[in-house]
Amino acid sequence: METTIINESLATGLKAVGAGLAMVGALGPGIGIGLLVQGALESIGRNPDAAGQVQTNMILGIAFAEAIAIYALVVALIILFVL
Repeated sequence: METTIINESLATGLKAVGAGLAMVGALGPGIGIGLLVQGALESIGRNPDAAGQVQTNMILGIAFAEAIAIYALVVALIILFVL
């Protein structure tokens, strides 16, 4: 009986660790979005007339980078609640 409780506790703890490690995958997109916005702001600062086109491309790039972070979140949730 005690080993069952210990095994269940260990499994729950390992799921939490696995979900946390899966969320490390959100670190890259976070850094990427920051660099993308920095580049866009520098570009707009140098050429304010191109602000509309730069902003459109920046938002598109942010959406693609954020999609990768959402994949990491989905994997973490699957680890927590499905496995």
